[in-house]
Amino acid sequence: MTGRLYLIPSTIGDVPPGEVIPHYISSIINRIRHYIVENERTSRRMLLTLGLQTPVDDLVFLVLDKHTSRSELPDFLKFASEHDIGLLSEAGVPAIADPGSDVVLMAHERNIEVIPLVGPSSILMAMMASGLNGQNFAFNGYLPVKSYNRMKKLKQLEQRSSAEDQSQIFIETPYRNNQLITDILSTCSGNTLLCIATNITTPKANIQTHTISEWRKKTIHINKQPTIYILHKK
Repeated sequence: MTGRLYLIPSTIGDVPPGEVIPHYISSIINRIRHYIVENERTSRRMLLTLGLQTPVDDLVFLVLDKHTSRSELPDFLKFASEHDIGLLSEAGVPAIADPGSDVVLMAHERNIEVIPLVGPSSILMAMMASGLNGQNFAFNGYLPVKSYNRMKKLKQLEQRSSAEDQSQIFIETPYRNNQLITDILSTCSGNTLLCIATNITTPKANIQTHTISEWRKKTIHINKQPTIYILHKK
């Protein structure tokens, strides 16, 4: 028997899993005993909320985070010769703005079947709700931390958007949201469109798209709320 690698989604915000994650996933996690996770404690809690009935202490957790060396990755798939393995995201779907893509690629190299499971992706949901170009978009991850470099990058994204008619998606560490918005409003052209999507899937979700000129007239204070940003310059 050859195991499979299941890519298991998690909730994004504090919402009941049944509202955003299909029920059938509970039957899958109850067949899996080996998990690759970013944080063992939160992953144990998430599996229980997803309907885990197997005793948590019977599971094997392998931690994949920013401290994990690539040389350790082969050990993560050693169980796949006989057992299914779950790759569990901290929030949303695995390997999208989340660790795991190296493990997924290694699974392909070893002819291990990779099975993505349906779940919420704040990036795609923001794109869907933005009204911007969903036929051509790019995810740019985090922008530079220093304001000067961040503003330079914003100009580059704005120029690329205009040249390629491409929506530019990016994210920020929540506690730096306000600084990022200040740089966006002072850097980008007035007619550039900006979507700010916060707390997606939660009761506090707020998704708005306006021109930079329109945003400059508003009071924006999202502070530490999880947020997706999308720029598009026609």
